[in-house]
Amino acid sequence: MIMDPIESINIKKDTSFGFLLEAKKRGWELCYCQPQDLSLEKNLVIATCEVIDVENKVGAHYQSKGRVSRTLSDFNAVFMRKDPPFDMDYIYSTYLLELAQEAGTLVLNHPRSLRDCNEKLFTAWFPQFTPSTLVSANKDKLKAFVAQEKDVILKPLDGMGGASIFRVKDQDPNVSVIIETLTQHGQQLSMAQTFIPQIVDGDKRILIVNGEVIPYTLARIPSKGETRGNLAAGGSGIPMPITQAEKTIAEKIAPDLLKRGLYFVGLDMIGEYVTEINVTSPTCMRELEDEFGINIAGKLFDAIEEKIAS
Repeated sequence: MIMDPIESINIKKDTSFGFLLEAKKRGWELCYCQPQDLSLEKNLVIATCEVIDVENKVGAHYQSKGRVSRTLSDFNAVFMRKDPPFDMDYIYSTYLLELAQEAGTLVLNHPRSLRDCNEKLFTAWFPQFTPSTLVSANKDKLKAFVAQEKDVILKPLDGMGGASIFRVKDQDPNVSVIIETLTQHGQQLSMAQTFIPQIVDGDKRILIVNGEVIPYTLARIPSKGETRGNLAAGGSGIPMPITQAEKTIAEKIAPDLLKRGLYFVGLDMIGEYVTEINVTSPTCMRELEDEFGINIAGKLFDAIEEKIAS
């Protein structure tokens, strides 16, 4: 498991930790490291990692059994679950992981697809399901989009958790400075999308596991006075069954995800629009498992073990 520091996670909500618990239940050996613990030595990808045990106990959720250095090709499966920002160090890690995959290790999600499928821009491959969108670094084009659409969300392409997301209207006196800030004065691409009023009903997280759409969603409801439903931005999560419209859209996207080696994906939908396709470290699994008594991690590990056996 390649992830952020394990000692600081919230185990009640952390999906990566849920995967570790499922792996332990199945008798797997568990190792953990961070991206900076990877190295390339004599064309072998090495992980300096901790052999760990995990327990579903707050404050005592993991125990280190010591550090070891092992080639990634020694592992049956490697999870890349590092949170964004998606910077050059992240990209370098995917190159190392791709070498490990070519040596016979199953990497989830596929390293090349982690590079190719930017969580904001990947929605452009499914324009029939997205709101009106502009991606540009040009201030005049972005201002014209705001003037045309009247009510717009502006956001960076490499963020997470609702960071640096702005809602602007056509008469907003701050529109120029917001655009300048996001684009770094025209040097960086940013995304503009038409504001979707159904955000009041929640920004829905829909999980797709090995091409299967999970029949429940977590609706992330913005707090009072907020536009963003992200839990990290103060939103509240309400588990609920998926709607037929959401299920239909997710099932049309799912085959393309599986084709790209994206085995665990989180679609973000507002109303009947897909706003993001999260492939790096999508969450909300544990909340749905707790609420509905389902084993989503088990579905993924069933698929992993089948792939390993074949």
